Amino acid sequence: MILVIDIGNTNSVFGLYDGDDLSGILRFETASAVSEKDYADKLLVFLESEHVPVSKLKGSIIASVVPEIDAVIKKACSICLKREPVFVSHEIDLGLKICYENPGQVGTDRLVNAAAAFKKYKQDVIIIDLGTATTFDYVTAVGEYLGGAISPGLKISAEALFEKASKLPRVKLVSPDKVICTDTASNMQSGILFGYGGLIDGLVNRMKKEIGAAPFVVATGGLAQLILPHSDTIDAVYEYLTLYGLKIIFERNNC
Repeated sequence: MILVIDIGNTNSVFGLYDGDDLSGILRFETASAVSEKDYADKLLVFLESEHVPVSKLKGSIIASVVPEIDAVIKKACSICLKREPVFVSHEIDLGLKICYENPGQVGTDRLVNAAAAFKKYKQDVIIIDLGTATTFDYVTAVGEYLGGAISPGLKISAEALFEKASKLPRVKLVSPDKVICTDTASNMQSGILFGYGGLIDGLVNRMKKEIGAAPFVVATGGLAQLILPHSDTIDAVYEYLTLYGLKIIFERNNC
C-alpha cells in the first residue's frame, strides 16, 4: 500500500492506495501551527481507522504548496513509517516534458495533476483544479506540460465580496433558480456561481482557440461538483485526480 498526501493552502488530504484502489481518505484543514506530533497522531489514527498496519505501507509521497509545514509533515511521516516520505518536485520523473520558463515556479499540485491527467486520458487535456485558487493547466497528447492560468478561487472571491462590501451579506454557495434575481443574497449567488461558470468556460475556450485543438477538460478539487452544472466546457469531474497522480509518480520513480 502507498500513503499519498496532498498539502493544500486550505485543506490537506491523506489517501491510501492498495494497488489501483483508493481505499481510504482523510480530509482536514491545513494548519501551519500544528506540531509534528499532532500530524503523526492524526496519521496514526487514520491508519488505525482503515485497519492498515504501518508495516503494510511501502512508503509515502507528498505534494505540498505550503512549504512552511514541509519539515513538520516530513518528520511526522518519518516517525510513523520509520522512513522519509518522497516530496514531489519538478526534478523527479513525472513522465512529462515541462515547457515552463522556470519549472521550479510551478506548484507541485499542478504538476501532479498534469501527470495524472496525461496518464489517464492520453490526449490533449485541460485540468481545472478548483481549490483555494483555481488553476488551469494544459497537457498535450505527447506529455508536454505547457503551463496555464491561475484565477482567484471561488470561495476567496465570495469572501472578498462579503468583507469589502459592508452592505453585502455572507451567503451560502448554492445556485439560485434564475440569473436575474430579486433579493440581495440570490443576486450574489447568481453572480458568484453563474459568473464563475462563465469564467471557466471563457478561459477554456481561449485555450482551445490558442492551441487549435479540442482537448478533454477535467475538473478536480473540492468545488468541482459545485461548479459542474454551471459550465458548458467541463467534460468530467475526477475529485481525487491529485491523489491518483501521487500514486503513479511514486510508482514511476520506484520509491
